[in-house]
Amino acid sequence: MPEYGYFLSCEQYGPAELIEQARMAEQAGFQALWISDHYHPWNGEQGQSPFVWSVIGALSDAVSLPVETAVTCPTVRIHPAVVAQAAATSAVMTNGRFRLGVGTGEALNEHIFGDAWPAAHVRLEMLEEAILVIRRLLGGEEVNHHGAHYTVENARLYTVPDEPVPIDISGFGPAATKLAARVGDGYITMMPDASMVEQYRKGGGGGKLVSGGTKVCYDTDKDAAVRTVHRLWANEQLPGELGQVLPSPKHFEQAQTLVTEDMVRDNRVCGADVDEHVAELKQFADAGFDRVYVNQIGPDLRGFFDLYRTQVLPQLQQSA
Repeated sequence: MPEYGYFLSCEQYGPAELIEQARMAEQAGFQALWISDHYHPWNGEQGQSPFVWSVIGALSDAVSLPVETAVTCPTVRIHPAVVAQAAATSAVMTNGRFRLGVGTGEALNEHIFGDAWPAAHVRLEMLEEAILVIRRLLGGEEVNHHGAHYTVENARLYTVPDEPVPIDISGFGPAATKLAARVGDGYITMMPDASMVEQYRKGGGGGKLVSGGTKVCYDTDKDAAVRTVHRLWANEQLPGELGQVLPSPKHFEQAQTLVTEDMVRDNRVCGADVDEHVAELKQFADAGFDRVYVNQIGPDLRGFFDLYRTQVLPQLQQSA
């Protein structure tokens, strides 16, 4: 049976709200936490974007749940040597309950210093080299590295966890999934696609952790929930590579005018129907995922956590 976790959205909530949601998630019976790592929100309506590593420090004291970034881009905005230090400290503070989720990122967050945004295949090359640097540093050795994309000289982390930090790789297509299978400790994707899980496992992922996530909007008024999702997260319905290449929240705001409320209604669980919430998460279980994370978009967080504590999570456990 998969473990079910809660997905903390740094794009939509400030630090204190995220900590409170984590407490509510633990009380409701969720078994793990994901937390997004962004410099910008996707659009102005979301309206937040705290520094994830500060929030993780607070989470280490507030809850006892495992925590994972979903996901950090360790290639452009932050040098992999710095990400390694942040991950090591997070693992120490959580007593080994931290996993580092990584991916190739989005221009939205990574181009802020004026760096050119590389093509997808170059971003994958950068990610693989970054993981190599991070792993060596997490082991506590002094690292001297002169690679195609990164230089590290005389770098050593002195505060490191007793056990290596697992590094999970996000993949939404065959190339990234292949990289995850070859060099990752786990695989992350947001689609309940059994074929991608099979590719990962057959490509070298074997029995390693496969994690997925989704967003829902609990509300007793389904139409209100649809409007909430359309206002806050219409960007998720944009096609193709727009999510990776658009450079600022205002560009997402322009693009998401193409997204209709009907598109949201057809693609997101909105409302209070327990069976719909159960079915959304069960898709991932049926596709072979080991952990499934869910995020509540709407304002009724108490209603969401009560529904999941009393009905959704028990039904998922009974159906396993």
